[in-house]
Amino acid sequence: MSVAQMIQDAWNSQAKWLIVLRPLSWLYRGGFVLNKKLYQSGLKPTYTAPIPVMVIGNITVGGSGKTPLLIRLVSYLNSLNIQVGVISRGYGGKGPFPAYVDLESRADVVGDEPTLIVQSTGVPMAVGPNRQQSIELLLSKHKLDLIICDDGLQHWALQRQLEWIVLDNNRGLGNEKLLPEGYLREPKKRLASGTVIEHASHPTLAMNMHLESAPPYLLNKDVVTEFDANNVFYAVVGIGFPQRFYNTLESMGIHQFQCHEFPDHYEYELDDLQFEDSNPIITTEKDAVKLLALLKNNPDFKREIWVVPVDAVLSPACYETLHQQLKQLGLKLPEGI
Repeated sequence: MSVAQMIQDAWNSQAKWLIVLRPLSWLYRGGFVLNKKLYQSGLKPTYTAPIPVMVIGNITVGGSGKTPLLIRLVSYLNSLNIQVGVISRGYGGKGPFPAYVDLESRADVVGDEPTLIVQSTGVPMAVGPNRQQSIELLLSKHKLDLIICDDGLQHWALQRQLEWIVLDNNRGLGNEKLLPEGYLREPKKRLASGTVIEHASHPTLAMNMHLESAPPYLLNKDVVTEFDANNVFYAVVGIGFPQRFYNTLESMGIHQFQCHEFPDHYEYELDDLQFEDSNPIITTEKDAVKLLALLKNNPDFKREIWVVPVDAVLSPACYETLHQQLKQLGLKLPEGI
């Protein structure tokens, strides 16, 4: 087990030994506060885009459900005739950056989440560590009304007009400690400065979301068979919070599966998919964009790989707040909204 996985497991179980990492958390806090003040004071330059910017992020390390939320928002904004573009760090991608993401882009070049976002929505998207360059690349190709920044809540070099912070109540804030003693990127008081979207099956806030799964589909295009929830599966996942996927499987009536977890944004190899029997694999859409590349490069691989798609379902209050915020930004909405 890697050190990163060991710490991840300790965060999830709130292990007591994490207290030995507290001095490192103090250093992290000091560096974080100093860096933020340098941007706020103008000693470090910031970039203001010529059109409004909305950041969707979280204050925790690991998955919170922000990618399905972003996909849902892009689709909804398009239905309002608002021309939206998306930027991202492109984590896990090799570049070169900035990179424009289209339907032919590979996950190993631009990142798995950008690949999934564009495949799901067709939205104009650019990725790279320099968000200004990504925005300028998008605006050189498209006339846009709004930029959505995927993650980047702590990227102070980018000025933003809206912040939506996803708070996953299934995982919570753990021990409420900053990295690395806990999995907080920022103190929990940061939640007071943005629009908080509670991700929960039984929410306590009016602004909330949950994920609904759709019927699994086969990643292997040359295999013809029907899905059987009674099969024994290998659950292969490389996401920030694998337990959410396991809970989804249980809710779908899939109870027989062996968990095979990999780090977030993991670069799969064919050996990772080899098991002693021929039982099928089941995985997430985020993982599927990388596994598909393996299948294309290894046409003799015949094990079934099932993919579970999920959609973000937002509460009415989310849409009401979004309408108000868009109007405040001067964006024109259809009559009656």
